[in-house]
Amino acid sequence: MLAGKEGANVRELCRRYGVSPTTAYKWLGRVEKDGCGGLEDLSRRPLNSPLRTDEGVEARILEGREAHPRWGARKLKRWIEKRDAIVLPAASTVHAILKRNGKISADESAAHQAWQRFEHPLPNDLWQMDFKGHFATGAGRCHPLTVLDDHSRFVLCLGALGEERSDPTRRRLIQTFQRYGLPWRMTMDNGAPWGDPERYTRFELWLMRLGIKVSHSRPYHPQTQGKDERFHRTLKAEVLQGQAFRDLAHAQQKFDEWLPIYNRERPHEALGMDAPATRYESSPRPYPEQLPELEYDSSDTVRKVQGKGELHYKGKVYVLGQAFSGNPVGLRQTQSDDSLAVYFGIHHVATMSLKESSITLKKGQKS
Repeated sequence: MLAGKEGANVRELCRRYGVSPTTAYKWLGRVEKDGCGGLEDLSRRPLNSPLRTDEGVEARILEGREAHPRWGARKLKRWIEKRDAIVLPAASTVHAILKRNGKISADESAAHQAWQRFEHPLPNDLWQMDFKGHFATGAGRCHPLTVLDDHSRFVLCLGALGEERSDPTRRRLIQTFQRYGLPWRMTMDNGAPWGDPERYTRFELWLMRLGIKVSHSRPYHPQTQGKDERFHRTLKAEVLQGQAFRDLAHAQQKFDEWLPIYNRERPHEALGMDAPATRYESSPRPYPEQLPELEYDSSDTVRKVQGKGELHYKGKVYVLGQAFSGNPVGLRQTQSDDSLAVYFGIHHVATMSLKESSITLKKGQKS
């Protein structure tokens, strides 16, 4: 308005208001041409974008995100390239496309952190087992039982159980053993139905009798089973969140529909963006329909554990635990004359002190 007055000095006005002459003459030109409407901000988008991603490719990326709304740019890029046999732009470009179309929030980006974890060298060296926190269905609670192979992150069991008890857990685990064979070791927490930090459970002894070593995460250290815990986060984000389930059968149906995608299609960053199935193969150790007999060396002293878990040796009573009741155990000489090692089959489960008439359990615990 001041510049439009007769005799106005535009450069003096620029100095007064701290505006460069170039900017001032640009805005004055717009007003002269379009009136006050010329003061509106114009788009800064270039007239030509020769490096812009093809619209068809961008649409395919958005379509993939629609199918898997919890997958990030790297997973989507790898998944689409394998399915469509095409080469997409860099993951950073895929991320930019998702962000530009409102598919990624700042909070979501900040929530993702890189982790470094130890893994066992071969499939079936170690399986991690846990219950994910329960959720409500229209007919009661569902307790998801998860079993994951440490080496490959392949999920061997995702069961919709109605309770965290030994019998239904064992039945579901038998189905898993029949399908994939037996692992060499399994790790789980110290809670029911499989663990007790003070004594052995019948569930543990059942696994041990199958030739499976049992270990437990340290109390209050759930990160010991970090791969299974991380899977629980994925399960919540991609299946449970925002979903309503009629009953256990409905939950199991949704689990069964999604699990092949997780195991065989979903790229895993810890596996170099391969799917878990590319690194897993079934165990060569079949599940025996009948429990094998407990066998001991000829040099072992064999004793049968009594009804209350007590063990008799040379007139003394040692309490091994009620879970062992009715089973034979082997007493084996140690390097010390004052102690004996107690074996349950091939598993060293306790040490007897002959001098103090006491017994110390050797609970399998992963540090």
